[in-house]
Amino acid sequence: MPAWRKLRAAEIPAALGEIPEPPEQLYLEGEWPDSSYLYLTVVGSRQVSHYGRECAEKLIGGLSGQPIVIVSGLALGVDTIAHRAALQSRLKTVAFPGSGLDRAVLHPHSNRRLADEIVAAGGALVSEFDPTYPAGLHTFPRRNRLMAGLAKAVLIVEAGEKSGTLITARLALDYNREVLAVPGPIWSSGARGVNRLIREGATPITGSDDILEALGLGRSDSGEPRQLDLTELSNDERRVVTLLRVEPYPRDELIRALGLPIHLANPLFSLMEIKGLIKEAMGEIRLA
Repeated sequence: MPAWRKLRAAEIPAALGEIPEPPEQLYLEGEWPDSSYLYLTVVGSRQVSHYGRECAEKLIGGLSGQPIVIVSGLALGVDTIAHRAALQSRLKTVAFPGSGLDRAVLHPHSNRRLADEIVAAGGALVSEFDPTYPAGLHTFPRRNRLMAGLAKAVLIVEAGEKSGTLITARLALDYNREVLAVPGPIWSSGARGVNRLIREGATPITGSDDILEALGLGRSDSGEPRQLDLTELSNDERRVVTLLRVEPYPRDELIRALGLPIHLANPLFSLMEIKGLIKEAMGEIRLA
């Protein structure tokens, strides 16, 4: 007996009925999260950088324990990282492959095991295509509209100037969904798309608390001083923390104290801010 089932019209989320060209049918494998959850769609480059990977993992990890469902497209790169980070953080996750749900056609073929893990963890696979329908160039924009339409907010992790990820961002704007973007290094071609989205008004995301605010969940600050586990940090991160424990530093002075070239120091600071380790205010960098 197939693991998937065709949803009745009344079972299709109301948010998808609000978009142009709402789905006429949906197939589901697994379980829809109940109505108390908020949907965060996470998308980005298939050729994700180390910086992008760490940002996605840390941002999603910081949402652990929140009533949030991570939605993505099961593709290689940021999609895969988003689903796996959700599973590791015990967040529910829903995948929209650009194909039917039958494992013979599931796209990409290499993520069949991930698909099984998503279902086993209480998440879901969803498609408007018949179960044996293969992926094609036309199927991905159609599934992107569903991921944008279902979400309360769409988070863009990495995207070049001509990335297909930007289609999802534009759809989210058209559907009046919040568009969030992780700032990227200014010299990285893989960050030009997201940096342009920020210039055009997307909300810059530098920590998980920014996402919580965008979703209307407030901040997770407890008011207690943060206890850092230095064993979990890289050598350069430990050096930054050691310096900032003494006093805050202006960015230029901190770079000189570290002895790092600017093209390595700035991505380091950006990643540490994403992780919630440091923050920059009033011209100084200090521990968060």
